[in-house]
Amino acid sequence: MTQPPRTALLSAALDAAERGWPVVPLYPGRKNPALHGETRCPRTGDCTDGHRTFEQRATTDPDRIHRCWAAGAFNVGIATGPAGLVVVDLDTLKPADKKDTPDGAANFLALCERAGHVAPTTYRVRTARGGQHLYFRPPPGIRLANSAGTLADKVDTRAWGGLVVAPGSRTSDGSYAVADDVPFAALPDWLLTALMARAKPVTAQCLTRSVRDAPRLAALVLERETAAVAATREGGRNAELLRAVRAVGRFVAWGDLDRAAVEAAFQGGGEAAGLPAAECRATIRSALDWSIRTARPRETA
Repeated sequence: MTQPPRTALLSAALDAAERGWPVVPLYPGRKNPALHGETRCPRTGDCTDGHRTFEQRATTDPDRIHRCWAAGAFNVGIATGPAGLVVVDLDTLKPADKKDTPDGAANFLALCERAGHVAPTTYRVRTARGGQHLYFRPPPGIRLANSAGTLADKVDTRAWGGLVVAPGSRTSDGSYAVADDVPFAALPDWLLTALMARAKPVTAQCLTRSVRDAPRLAALVLERETAAVAATREGGRNAELLRAVRAVGRFVAWGDLDRAAVEAAFQGGGEAAGLPAAECRATIRSALDWSIRTARPRETA
């Protein structure tokens, strides 16, 4: 596989940043962030005051982008949530798929037809394997998480908690390139309705009365963190579950949230992300035990 020149990847990162889309470096030839996770966080630099996720570290600062891509020929990732994007990912068929099975593009077209609309025209990227990324702008105040196959088979979405590979990047499957360079459109109302209707109601199913009666901040943090866990894709699910439970654990230590209710909420979130039930339970209990043992008093936190 021949990597694009470092200057071309730098230009791709700067082009995305000029559109207001925060970027992160991805490993050369790959699709995952070239950033440390929480378990390996050195607590230095950007993370001096605590671990910062790829969404928090994504940037549109040209100086930071120049320094980063001067260090290596990194692929470019766009943090979709901070970018204010919802990207519909239309996947192609894999060798193991049955012949004559519709791919993501065909399934999305069928969704549009059932909704009584033509396929929307928007900024479109051809992916390395021949799929498509359709870029949309969600309505103000709407915070959507990722979805995987909930709209239709081989139709995923990337929003908060997700990223997409920017055009100009390359993997072993091929290059990412702009296929339709038009302004990105507003997320159609029918598609927004479908995404919200199919979102996994993790917290609604799992929160008990003790959580609903908890202080507002604790309840909001729990809701945010369980949603983040549920939206995580394969490859970082356990680490995200560990991080999220630790973020909420202090509220259990302070008595703001009932431990059993928190365990139930994260169990639902972890299983919604595809983690085995036993693995969820072990991670949740370990993380809560650690949080309760190490939590600072509320007045000094």
